[in-house]
Amino acid sequence: MTIRIHPIKAFNDNYIWTLINENNKQAIVIDPGQAEPVIAYLEESELELTSIWTTHHHHDHIGGVAELQESYPMTHLVAHAEHNVDEDQTIKDGSTVSAWGCAAQVWDVSGHTASHMAYVLDIDGQKHCFCGDTLFSAGCGRVFTGTIDGLYDSFKRLNSLPAETLLYPAHEYTASNLRFGLSIEPDNEAMQQALLQATEKTAQGMPTLPVTLAHERAVNVFLRTQEPSVLAGVQSKMNMVDDQPLTVFAALRELKNNF
Repeated sequence: MTIRIHPIKAFNDNYIWTLINENNKQAIVIDPGQAEPVIAYLEESELELTSIWTTHHHHDHIGGVAELQESYPMTHLVAHAEHNVDEDQTIKDGSTVSAWGCAAQVWDVSGHTASHMAYVLDIDGQKHCFCGDTLFSAGCGRVFTGTIDGLYDSFKRLNSLPAETLLYPAHEYTASNLRFGLSIEPDNEAMQQALLQATEKTAQGMPTLPVTLAHERAVNVFLRTQEPSVLAGVQSKMNMVDDQPLTVFAALRELKNNF
C-alpha cells in the first residue's frame, strides 16, 4: 500500500493535508477549513473522501466540514468533543485512529486552543505529525483558549518525537517566523539558510512544509529556549524575572505577538 501526503491550499496560507491511498483511490483530509478546494482536488484526482480529521475548532480548520459531509455522506468524521462539529468518532489524548491499517496516535497538544489535538501517524516506521496550529516551522501558534504553560508543555512533548519525524503544520508562516527568529538569533546560520530557501519556495508557490523535527530544533527559537544565544537575544529586548525555559518561551511568544 502506498500512502501519499498532499497539501491542498485554502484561504491565503492554510494547508489542508490530504492522505491519499494510491491503491484504492481513497482520501483522508485534515482540517478542511474550506470545502471547495477539497472537492475540486478530489474530483480532479478521481479520489473518494472517506474520512476527515480535525485538530481544533477554529473556523479556518472546520469551516468546510459540514459541506464535505453533505457531498460525501459516507465520510467518517474524527474530532474532539469541543471541536464544534458533528463527529462520528470522538477523540481525546491517547485515542487511536486508522488510515487504511496505519495507526495514528492522538496527542493533546493544547496551548493555541484548550482542546488542540495532533495526529502522529506511523507509515512503514516513518512518523508523520499533523500538528495543526500548535507548532509552525520556526514558530508556534498564538495562545487563544489555551495557556502559555500548556503550549510550552506541548512543545516539549512534540520535541520528544524522533528527530526524523516529519511535521505538517497547517499554515505557510515559515518565512515570517524565520525573520522573527533571526531578530532573536541573528547569527544562526541554519535560520539564515532556511529563510533563503523559504523565500525562494514561497515565490514559486511551493510549500515550505513538511519539515523534520531535526530541522526545527535548529531553526525554531521556541524549541531552543535553553540555548545561550536565544536567552541573550530575548534579554536584549525585554526584562525577565528569571531565565527558566518556560519564562523564555513566554517572553518569545510575547515578542512575536508584537513583531
